[in-house]
Formats: sequence, structure tokens, C-alpha cells
Amino acid sequence: MTAAHPDGTHRITVEEFLEAEPDSLSSTFGDFEVVDGLVVRAMAQSEAHSRVVRRLAAALEDARDPAGPCLRVGSDVAVRFADAEDKSADRRLNVRYPDIFVRDCEPYDVNTVREHIALVAEVASRATVDSDTGVKYQLYARAGIPVYLIVHFDKSWERIDRIEEYRLDWSGMRYMPHRVHRTALVLDTPVTMAVTLDALHRP
Repeated sequence: MTAAHPDGTHRITVEEFLEAEPDSLSSTFGDFEVVDGLVVRAMAQSEAHSRVVRRLAAALEDARDPAGPCLRVGSDVAVRFADAEDKSADRRLNVRYPDIFVRDCEPYDVNTVREHIALVAEVASRATVDSDTGVKYQLYARAGIPVYLIVHFDKSWERIDRIEEYRLDWSGMRYMPHRVHRTALVLDTPVTMAVTLDALHRP
């Protein structure tokens, strides 16, 4: 299904990804993402990272308004982004698994779900901080996702230092800084919520 290259990397085409069962891909690669067709294995995350992802996802779920609109919260679910412009079929596919996203309740389709995401959040780690603040920052903006949250830890990588909130500038399809949350995350879209950073990270 994948092509092994001399440098030990693996590539996958759009067709191969869509035809494969998710479990078969996970058993082959473990946790992974696809960047311009290249399979990139994800590093195992810390307990603190996992805890913050769980609690933030739960807080977003709890903040949904029963009166609507209908929203769903996903975590580590495949999202296909725009293909890279390359003549080679195994150098086009882009699939990411955001830590958390909030989307509408349209039926899930890996090919189009990005168009239905209202908020995406990444919890930075030693291994992902450059990608979260660089490549993904640009990727999510180009996809038209209105709100992007980046959770930053302090030097201990155990406690949250801040959560940066960015809002999409639709005219330029780029993110603009909206607010830095240092004691509590307070949102007014796509849900109305307030949760202290301490509640998100304490053991």
C-alpha cells in the first residue's frame, strides 16, 4: 500500500488512503499524519498533554447550547486538507489529526470535514510546538477555520502557561491574534464558555 524509499520514509496516495481501513493504517504506522504524501509518525504524548486534551474537549462539549446550533467535538480524528500541487500522485495528500476540533453536525466525511470546523485547538508539546505555531497555523487558516487555539505549557511541560486565541482574517485567509488567555479560557464563539487553566491541567 505504501512505497518505501531508500531513506526509510513511506508515501501514500489519496486513493490508497481512502481505500484503506483506518485500523490497518494505524497498525502499520501507529499514530501518524500525512504531509504532502509523506507519512509522518507522531511521537507519543505526555500524560499532561493527554490530560489537557481530554479536559478541554470535555469543557467544549459541556459548553454546547442545547438550543443549538448542533455542534460536535472531535479529538484525533482525520481531517483531509487541500492537496499539494505536485505532479507525483504520492506527493499530494495532506491529512492531519487535530488534538481537538468543534464542527457542525453534518455527516462526517474525511474529504470535506475541514469545511465544517468552527474551532481547532492544538496542545503544544516539545515535539509539535514548531508545527503547531508554524505549518498548522498556516494550514488551518488557508482551510478557512474561524478560530484557532494553541495551548502552551511552561518550561516544566506540566502546567499551562497560556492559551493563544487566533481569529481568521477572511480577506487574507490568515490568522490574527485575538486574545492571550493566562488565567482562564473565555470564549464567545463557537460556544460560550469559561474554564480556568488550573482546571484544565491540575492532576
